Amino acid sequence: QVQLVESGGGLVRAGGSLRLSCAVSGRASSNYAMGWFRQAPGKERELIAAIKSSGSSTYYADSMKGRFTISRDNALNTAYLQMNSPKPEDTAVYYCAADPILHSIIALTPPPAYWGQGTQVTVSS
Repeated sequence: QVQLVESGGGLVRAGGSLRLSCAVSGRASSNYAMGWFRQAPGKERELIAAIKSSGSSTYYADSMKGRFTISRDNALNTAYLQMNSPKPEDTAVYYCAADPILHSIIALTPPPAYWGQGTQVTVSS
């Protein structure tokens, strides 16, 4: 069974930086495309970025371009999300997801097979 565990969340000041990690266990992460999502209170979960299983290609939601960077290290079975200059409106629970098919990460049709439990990010002004 594949498990995803996010870490790195917490309280960050606006304009700072934060890096989230998503550790994959159960199978090698190189088998999966991966993505990062977030869900703010009262809002739907939204895609931030996705990355191909090899790391050779990335995709960003239009509203997320410029301040987030997705990456991965398959030798460490870990994916990352770098947040630069976060804003208070970036406060949310951040989730990572994995699926053999990149399209499932991007389009959620079908939804990704595996999800982490989420990590809270709070951005103070």
